[in-house]
Amino acid sequence: MDLQRVSPSRERGWYLELMAPNVKGPGYAWLDPSRLYCHPQAFQNCMEDLVQPFQNEAIDLVAGIDAMGFILGSAIAGFLKKGFVAIRKAGHLCVRTLSQPYRDYSARDKLMEMRTDAIVPGVAAICIEDSEGGRWLKRHYKWAHCVPPHLMPQFNAHHLDSFKAFEIQQSQQ
Repeated sequence: MDLQRVSPSRERGWYLELMAPNVKGPGYAWLDPSRLYCHPQAFQNCMEDLVQPFQNEAIDLVAGIDAMGFILGSAIAGFLKKGFVAIRKAGHLCVRTLSQPYRDYSARDKLMEMRTDAIVPGVAAICIEDSEGGRWLKRHYKWAHCVPPHLMPQFNAHHLDSFKAFEIQQSQQ
């Protein structure tokens, strides 16, 4: 997988093929977006696709959920010249917080927190799956994601066709 190659088609979501599958097993997310962040054009196009549905909205802040969301969220905040709010795992913020329980990718129940004085509804992510939580977000918030409809079945199955290239690479090592 060439991190410098730019897809000639440049259709919406072309950069999703850069994301790598989980090769470490349970306890890790099924997908690693960090390769997308390494590719300057892919990262730029991803941010543009996420921001596009909110062009006519008054955005004050961008929020990012712990770890990988900090990277994408802070980059988008910089792109928009807006502030950034970190949504953290419980116990990491030393100010008054709102808490929300959730179940993570490894099926563990956890708690997220964010400062009480920070946010108004609006959600943008690389992918909002058709899971119970994803459907709840879509019903309650204005939302956007980068995944074209024809790729949603692959994301919902947690296996992208582009993973085949990684599987070949792994078998050659």
